Amino acid sequence: MKILLIFLTFYLISAAVRCFSVTGYSGGSVLVDPGKPWFSANVKCMNKLPEWTNIMNNTKHDKWINVGKFTLFQNNEGNLMIYIRDLKEHDAGGYWIGVLYKWGIDMTLHVEEDSCCKVSRRVMVNIGETANFSCEYLQNHINNPKIIFKEEKDSIETIYSKWKKKERFSISDDKHKKIFSVKITAVTPDDGGVYLCGVWISGDSYSYSIINTIHLHVMMPPVVRHEGESAEIICSYDSIYKSKPKSLCKGTCSTRDRSPLSETVREENETKTGRLTLNDDITAGVFTGTITGLTAEDAGKYWCAVTLETELNYLYTHLIVIMNEELNLTKYEGDDVSIQCKHHDEDQKSFCKAHEASMCVKDGGSLETIRDDRFSFSDEASTGVFTVNITDLREEDSGTYWCGAHVITKVRLTVKTDFTLLNLICVSSALMLIGGFSLIMCKLNLNENIVLYKADDNHY
Repeated sequence: MKILLIFLTFYLISAAVRCFSVTGYSGGSVLVDPGKPWFSANVKCMNKLPEWTNIMNNTKHDKWINVGKFTLFQNNEGNLMIYIRDLKEHDAGGYWIGVLYKWGIDMTLHVEEDSCCKVSRRVMVNIGETANFSCEYLQNHINNPKIIFKEEKDSIETIYSKWKKKERFSISDDKHKKIFSVKITAVTPDDGGVYLCGVWISGDSYSYSIINTIHLHVMMPPVVRHEGESAEIICSYDSIYKSKPKSLCKGTCSTRDRSPLSETVREENETKTGRLTLNDDITAGVFTGTITGLTAEDAGKYWCAVTLETELNYLYTHLIVIMNEELNLTKYEGDDVSIQCKHHDEDQKSFCKAHEASMCVKDGGSLETIRDDRFSFSDEASTGVFTVNITDLREEDSGTYWCGAHVITKVRLTVKTDFTLLNLICVSSALMLIGGFSLIMCKLNLNENIVLYKADDNHY
């Protein structure tokens, strides 16, 4: 009865309740501007109709209210925005949203099936490089304005639209393919995050966007060092963070799950613990973590983080440690060989042929894998190794290989040609004359060659 009275009160004090409908796609999201003010001092409610199922009830916040997949927030113009993520068929139906003593709206959400808008994608880019990603849309939205948003801490900001253009961001629209492409030049750590891209649809007194989700991960180039050497992990940051504590964390920077190697540089300019030294150069906007005497245990993924109200992971790199112990193998053409490589369960298993390990690095941390029918992999996860099997060896298989994951072993493989009497056909004729002589005719059949993939400076 109390809940019913609350809803009745909303209706009575909100004057006429405006109704409208929006359409989203299964797996995608919708972002709706109902054209109504936020009113920070007033509580908000959101309910699913017709049962009046409570989603948000009597909730007050200055700018942002989030419950599961539903978010209400204040945009830069002071309006209330409605954001519903990861749409499912059962999300379709009526919704009532209201601000106590001010207004109420009745919104109908239609959820349709279409492959265009349901895929959330991950894009990896190194700091300073150019990030590219694309967003699909349907034929019936070909002439609608294209728009990009970015999820921030307590808001969703418009990054690019026909009304607003941000420096370093650009859009090109291919209406034939129904795809618009987004380019971000000179990527900085602050560019990382969740982007929402789609089309903007205007109604009489409201507007909404059909959203694709892009997760942009900004990385630093991987650090590749040998066992026993020192490694520097260099983290740049924006000047607004210069007075904030910084952390270098291995694996995660969660306050509940810290790696023993995680250390923080705070008010002081330098922190030193064991083999790890952190130095913060606030003038240059860079803090550096130096690890001496590298071991296999030091290899892995490292986060550079700045502590605000909560710890914020904002940039990461991979430290790859090359073990000093090498494996030297000599085989003959036609032989088979098995090579064991170390790895951890969470690492991507990899095997690469190149002069230097750094030439194998791709997408920040993974190593390019040779793709050839003669190469196969078997994983013994419990022992922390995987085995690379190569059959029918060729002379061209000779070279330097790098196997493992963050811990890399150098393998030198030499494949020799066997010039014994394999496939040797001899026809001899002897003519016995005074003094005599012999004539021997021979034919040597060698296997055909196959060119293996090799990493080089121009292609991974």
